[in-house]
Amino acid sequence: MENKKEIRIGLIGTGLMGRIHTNGYKRLGDFFPEYEYRPVLQVACARREDKVKAFAEQWGYKHTETDWRAVIARDDVDAIDICTPNDSHAEIAIAAAEAGKMILCEKPLARTVEEGEKMVAAIEKAGVKNTVWYNYRRVPAVTLAKQIVDSGKLGRIFHFRSNFLQDWTISPDVPQGGDATWRLDADAAGSGVTGDLLAHCIDLAMWVNGGITDVSAVTETFIKERKDTSGQVKKVGIDDASIFHCHFENGSLGLFEATRYARGHKALFTFEINGEHASIRWDLHDLNRLEYFDHSDDSVVRGWRSVLVTDGDQPYMKRWWIPGTSIGYEHSFVHQVAEFFKSLESDAPCSPTFKDALETQKVCQAVLESAASKSWKETGVSWDGK
Repeated sequence: MENKKEIRIGLIGTGLMGRIHTNGYKRLGDFFPEYEYRPVLQVACARREDKVKAFAEQWGYKHTETDWRAVIARDDVDAIDICTPNDSHAEIAIAAAEAGKMILCEKPLARTVEEGEKMVAAIEKAGVKNTVWYNYRRVPAVTLAKQIVDSGKLGRIFHFRSNFLQDWTISPDVPQGGDATWRLDADAAGSGVTGDLLAHCIDLAMWVNGGITDVSAVTETFIKERKDTSGQVKKVGIDDASIFHCHFENGSLGLFEATRYARGHKALFTFEINGEHASIRWDLHDLNRLEYFDHSDDSVVRGWRSVLVTDGDQPYMKRWWIPGTSIGYEHSFVHQVAEFFKSLESDAPCSPTFKDALETQKVCQAVLESAASKSWKETGVSWDGK
């Protein structure tokens, strides 16, 4: 370990994502021991001193701060990990870039395309390493799906469909704003399920199937007013449900749905790709499996097959246990950490970069504009994400 090059992490935000990212950093050396770089848990930052000190003690950070500006100003921090609500992503990222820090930013990149463009301009001007935590790319079965599509086995792609369904905001008593429910506050989040859930679907879809060119969307806010953190009843400004169909650059059609009003679903995230020769589908609830249909199979045995993605020759799995044993949600973040630290050795970009995430932001914004105007909208996407 003494020969490893240290990357000292400054974590800003110690909620759920702060915990998950930190777990990824802590596991890197155990399961990717040959990598030249290793993360050091240098500084954790949160607004409440008691909270951040408890977090640092539990997770092993050396120092604490209560102002993110102080983290960026420190000479003993190399990389800034942004785990805050969406309304602070741009300000923190731009300041970090100007200070010459590497940046790992939680998704979505920003609240709007305009904010995202400023973030991309800042990192390009500074020339700093950057990535955005669209972690589902790093689920082994999902990575395998991309490899199969890239191989051409599906032939011409006709359809990509995806949904992300939850049910946690159905009660009218859930407030808008606050530590646990800031995603219901339009000022903090920027949008509702479009930027929170559909953003995952869109990033994954374009990574696997190429750019989305135009969209036609409908959104709905089912509960029009909610109390804020002060107890005042205010109009709700976010979308509770969002549905759109679209065209991809390759001529295929897309169909997407996200909602927090699907009673009985906590995190139903699925996608299916239909090609000329074969089809693929995946479900987060069974994340180690990839379903595959190949029309070239003999007719007497032709049908959907279930591929358990646990063998060492499948993406990432040689790092873990024995064939037949599963990994979980948290491992996708370990893999994203690994991809970032591996990219430092070659100075290659670590996808998704800020630029890649900006293209996803363009689709999200087009969805909202389409729903508001009840018309088709061009996305302006220029996709070259890998």
